[in-house]
Amino acid sequence: MNHSARFALPMLHAGQAQKEMFHNEALTIIDILLHAGVKAIALDAPPIDPQAGAAWVIGTAPLDAWSGHESEIAAWTEGGWRFLPPTSGMTVWVESAGLSARFADGAWEIGTVVAERVEIGGNRVLGPRLAAIPAPDAGTTIDAEARTAINAVLDALRAHGLIAGTEL
Repeated sequence: MNHSARFALPMLHAGQAQKEMFHNEALTIIDILLHAGVKAIALDAPPIDPQAGAAWVIGTAPLDAWSGHESEIAAWTEGGWRFLPPTSGMTVWVESAGLSARFADGAWEIGTVVAERVEIGGNRVLGPRLAAIPAPDAGTTIDAEARTAINAVLDALRAHGLIAGTEL
């Protein structure tokens, strides 16, 4: 095997000449991917004056030096551009957006959090979406203010996706 399975890191072999080149290439790739951060996502053209260590997620119609590297991470190094294909589940911090992006199903999703539930201080605050709750529309005593308040709460819960909408 000449490369690692996930990130194609170059492997060293017994009796190999110039091992430092392979070792340094592996360190460069690890430096780019470890706690990965990019300047921006979905750029198609390389920046004019990149700084060493800066990285970007390439868009779907790459141009110039990025041509042929759709959706890959492009990092500028002292040796020029390094292109690293993403793997499913990979996340990067997108500096320009202040959000994380995740690679799933062959595409980058920015700002999407996928979870079973959210806990704060050990207390569950969000979980799976619950069934629809119908708005009040009957009763022997109609309290217009209470009904308006209940409808506002239900609308907010639906807008946040916490309960399903109802078909009226």
